Amino acid sequence: MESSQAKATKDTKEEGAAVDAELSKAIMARCFHPSLIAAEAWEGYMFNDQQIRIKESTDLYGAVLWPSAMVLCHFLETNRDNYNLTDKNVIELGAGTGLVTIVASLLGAKVTSTDLPDVLGNLQYNVLRNTKGRCKYIPLVTELIWGQEVEQRLPHATHSFDYILAADVVYAHPFLDELMDTFDHLCQDNTQILWAMRFRLDPENSFVDRFQQRFHLEMLYDLPSLSIKLYRAWRKG
Repeated sequence: MESSQAKATKDTKEEGAAVDAELSKAIMARCFHPSLIAAEAWEGYMFNDQQIRIKESTDLYGAVLWPSAMVLCHFLETNRDNYNLTDKNVIELGAGTGLVTIVASLLGAKVTSTDLPDVLGNLQYNVLRNTKGRCKYIPLVTELIWGQEVEQRLPHATHSFDYILAADVVYAHPFLDELMDTFDHLCQDNTQILWAMRFRLDPENSFVDRFQQRFHLEMLYDLPSLSIKLYRAWRKG
């Protein structure tokens, strides 16, 4: 006979799998594609029954709409009571195509959207296209190379952020130390980090372990079907 403990564990796993499947389906259902073949590659995302149209560039990793961004956007839209972005100072790291920046701006935040120089043109295009005339604050799109002159570009004396947003910024690249230092500089005592991460390779796991040495970490979503977890973090001490 199956023990009561084993049955409870089985029930918990089945319940978790059901939640994962339902939530993952709801998140991915927000994404839509053009009905006709277009001259440029783009994807759409539904926010508050409004279409956000994202131009992609398949030759750049940073110019592709990744599922982690949709996970973070879904969380921001559906948890506005607990995470109210209205009039908040927000910075996005590795903004890519700009979806998270756009959604945060539509939710009323003052957003600084950052990425590497080679994706800024596409990022600026998407942000302006989807926020112009629709947002209280015009998002600022600017270059930020992790670990390089971060203190000079974003000094504490003039830049204080309520939220740091990041989606799929950890992957197999040689700049994880610089990313950690950037999180460390930007996250002040009252700053919260909302970070969606897709687990692919071992460096992602080791980065999380190192991250927890500096920050408290709370898991908000666990979506095994998408290999994505969403975290909230804040500075220790």
